[in-house]
Amino acid sequence: QTQVAESGGGLVQAGGSLRLSCTASGRTFSSDRMGWFRQAPGKERESVARISETGDYTYVADSVKGRFTISRDNAKNTLYLQMNSLKPEDTAVYYCNRLSFGGIALGSWGQGTQVTVSS
Repeated sequence: QTQVAESGGGLVQAGGSLRLSCTASGRTFSSDRMGWFRQAPGKERESVARISETGDYTYVADSVKGRFTISRDNAKNTLYLQMNSLKPEDTAVYYCNRLSFGGIALGSWGQGTQVTVSS
């Protein structure tokens, strides 16, 4: 069972940047597709970005396209989300998880990391 721990969130002004990290343990990280999700207050959790096992394939949601970049370092068992040009609507708790081929989260959820963007 994969365990994940997210970090890197914080309070930032609109237009600023943050880099989130997710460290994974319990499985062979390089064998797992991974993804970032977020959940804003009063809303359902949504998929933000996905990455293949080797990092060759990435996908980001339309709402963050051109601003967020997903990457991974398999040697460090770490997933990243670089977030630029942040907007107040990006405010949410951000989570990582391993994914099925169809993008469904498969593992247990971590505690997430809070991102707050002020206007």
